[in-house]
Amino acid sequence: MSDVFSYIGKRFLWMIATVWLVYTVSFALMRLAPGGPFSAERKVPPAIERQMEARFNLDGTYVEQYFDYLKGILTKGDLGWSLKLEDYSVNEVIAQGFPISVSLAVFALIFAVVLGVTAGVISAVYRGTFADTSMMIAAVIGIAVPNFVLASVAILLFVFGISIFPAAGWGTLQQVLLPALCLGAPIAAYIARLSRTGMLESLSREHVRTAFAKGLPKSTVIFKHVLPGAMLPVVSYLGPATARVLTGSLVLEQIFALPGMGSHFINAALQRDYPLAMGMVLTYTVILFVMNSLVDLSYAIIDPRVKLQ
Repeated sequence: MSDVFSYIGKRFLWMIATVWLVYTVSFALMRLAPGGPFSAERKVPPAIERQMEARFNLDGTYVEQYFDYLKGILTKGDLGWSLKLEDYSVNEVIAQGFPISVSLAVFALIFAVVLGVTAGVISAVYRGTFADTSMMIAAVIGIAVPNFVLASVAILLFVFGISIFPAAGWGTLQQVLLPALCLGAPIAAYIARLSRTGMLESLSREHVRTAFAKGLPKSTVIFKHVLPGAMLPVVSYLGPATARVLTGSLVLEQIFALPGMGSHFINAALQRDYPLAMGMVLTYTVILFVMNSLVDLSYAIIDPRVKLQ
């Protein structure tokens, strides 16, 4: 137990350092990029432009802006006010978009794990058969095709063709299923390949062959002796998979008109909304760091041979 608390403490310190580094790099890149948050606006008198800059604390030097924004984050957890969404703070935008993006990611991961593990197990158990070959071909195609291409095809087939799903929107299970399937399909393909490889390795181990020699039912051997060991590569992949569903949702939220963090992130980047873009970057950084840490922790719990560092 002491190792767990020590690991959590170390990871927390690393997270603080990582977030600070991401904050610094993002701040520098935003300020050094040509243009500004008001450069695309219609021409306004210089006095009004100075008032707008003063309102959002953009009238100071870059060093002053850097430490002023950082102070607000550290002392009050305040990510500032959006420059383009009038009367909305960044905290409010994230609070509204976060549940939508997380819901989409959770549905996509559940679909990917269930489909991927099932396909991998069937392929390994029936190795060399038509089922194995067809599933692995589908997995290769799923890995190669980007999710936004898959989303476009899915909309043509299941929205305008068969009309099973609505074209866009949020609020019902039917509206979240299609984007979740499109988001999780490439990850399911990768998990299928990992599951198949892990299953084949586990099936060749001595204790598994002994279990078969004792006359145990095939299903018992698969689920009790083979599957747990074969899932270690899948568990280790859940960290990168979480990163993929979060970054992949940026485009899919635009395609399916979902009011999640991804849509706000893209709009903030296009409109040079410095506070909102910074808030989204920091939020994604924390989420990805926490998820990778949880995956490492679960990996050590599943396999006692793995030591936490």
